[in-house]
Amino acid sequence: MSKEPTYLGSVSSVAGSSLTVELAQQVNSGLLIIGGKTHRVGQVGSFVRIPQGYNNLYGLIAETSESSSVGELSEAHETDRRWIKVELVGETIGEEFERGISQYPSINDEAHLVVESDLRKIYGGANSGQIIVGTLSSSDSIKVSIDLDKLVTRHSAVLGSTGSGKSTSVSSLLRSIVTDEHGATSYPGARIVLIDIHGEYSAALGDIASVFSVIPKTGENKLHIPYWCVSSENLIDFLCGSVSEGNKSLIFDRIVEQKVAFVTKNAVAGIDLERISADTPIPFNLKQIWHDLMVYDNANWEDKEKTVPSYMDKGDAETLSPPKFKPPGASSNAPHKGNGGIMKRQLDLMRSRLLDNQFAFFMSPGDWQPDLSLKVQKDLPDLIKDWLGHDKPITILDLSGMPSARLDLLLGSVLDIIFESALWGRNSKEGMKNRPVLLVLEEAHRYLSSGSVGLAKGMVQKIAKEGRKFGVGAMLVSQRPSEIDETILSQCGTLFALRINNATDRNRVKSAMSEGISGIVDSLPVLRTGEAIIAGEAARLPMRCRFKLPRDGHFPDSKDPVVAASWSKPIGQEDYSVLVSAWRNQNPSSAQ
Repeated sequence: MSKEPTYLGSVSSVAGSSLTVELAQQVNSGLLIIGGKTHRVGQVGSFVRIPQGYNNLYGLIAETSESSSVGELSEAHETDRRWIKVELVGETIGEEFERGISQYPSINDEAHLVVESDLRKIYGGANSGQIIVGTLSSSDSIKVSIDLDKLVTRHSAVLGSTGSGKSTSVSSLLRSIVTDEHGATSYPGARIVLIDIHGEYSAALGDIASVFSVIPKTGENKLHIPYWCVSSENLIDFLCGSVSEGNKSLIFDRIVEQKVAFVTKNAVAGIDLERISADTPIPFNLKQIWHDLMVYDNANWEDKEKTVPSYMDKGDAETLSPPKFKPPGASSNAPHKGNGGIMKRQLDLMRSRLLDNQFAFFMSPGDWQPDLSLKVQKDLPDLIKDWLGHDKPITILDLSGMPSARLDLLLGSVLDIIFESALWGRNSKEGMKNRPVLLVLEEAHRYLSSGSVGLAKGMVQKIAKEGRKFGVGAMLVSQRPSEIDETILSQCGTLFALRINNATDRNRVKSAMSEGISGIVDSLPVLRTGEAIIAGEAARLPMRCRFKLPRDGHFPDSKDPVVAASWSKPIGQEDYSVLVSAWRNQNPSSAQ
């Protein structure tokens, strides 16, 4: 028997990548003290090392047993003997770790506990792109690190039921990426864009993030998504509803005319006028297009050639006042009858959208709104610089003030802007190929379900399939993995699975994990809050990890109400007018 302090026992059976290890009598206490550090033995999800001469095999404990039925043992066997079932996952050849195994152990080969020196061989140090995200659940003294390159380029998903510590874990993970253990910035050039659906992350990451919100608080920036950056097809569907192909082409023509006029009037260099289309991200004035279409659709004309409208009132494009026209004359007399308002419903809907204050961040995008003379204070380079070029490593786009019915269009537009800038700017110094971006997508199941069809899902599919080539990575965050489109989830190379209670969700996670780690996945319902199983590309070994807890003041704004303490207080004089005012203004901050 080995006298090494890490010795656990010997291999008693081998079946493919699964093997059984009989624990030695010296570890019957369930604890080993090595180098002054305590290690728990036989914990599901902890590691085992099996020396093979120059090589070492590594495996995960999937099951523990004290039954004599293990390995078809006879009834005469002593019942106080214990076994652990191990799933082999990789090996070191010299100092290099590789996934998979090139050989199998033999009966009576020694099995050893994995300690910090072993893990350092597997993961490498911080200088090799490793980031420390927490500690092993089976040994609090062993730090867990993951590969930053593969985390970003191969995509990832953070999955867990409500109350599993998902938001806190995401905050901790992002903070671990951009700062070291002492809080100093370790990756000052990081580009992380967090799509915050519920407005809960600015409280946790505000000190290392630039926050953009539809309803900004003190210290936050106003979020604008210029309508002229959005796909014209989607924009028209949003503004006008159902439109015939002929009328849609008419609107496209007006948009192209305005974009050409913008380039010409502002002497924008480097743009081929012949290549401008309705989807080219060039500013145009939507109010002027509405006014021109109103004239086209409703005008009666002074001449038969329909070149001179018979105005009673020209209206005003800026205030969206519709033009008025003289009634048509009798017989062939002027004014001559026009189109008669065949687009009335669509243009009325378009006007209501332009006047709706809840869409002001989109329809009237501040400095990015071109005036009637097609002059803008800020253009697309300024927008991308605001989102990706500031001095903070994280950008939080708080979409909590957006109308939920239009989340797909607006989120899809944000993703479209970022991905297209990565695609076409891949050869530039500021492009994502030279400085990659990680997109963190909260509440992913809301817009990535199997049955949903929309711009957001289409963009995430494109990023999942092609983003790696252009420097765009995605991290999906969801409490319902079973509702996420299976094709998208399968593209996530690294999974962080927190506590999952629902059996359907667990099965989806289990099927998405490539390693034979069924034992560790079966522990999903009993994980502690903030504890996760990490498996995939960024984790060179699957592991059960406890994320680092943020310091006070760095928790997300997602904690549960304290019901007992709240209900135990007597009710005083209550005034609900502030609540109603916040509701009517669509601004929760005004109720504070």
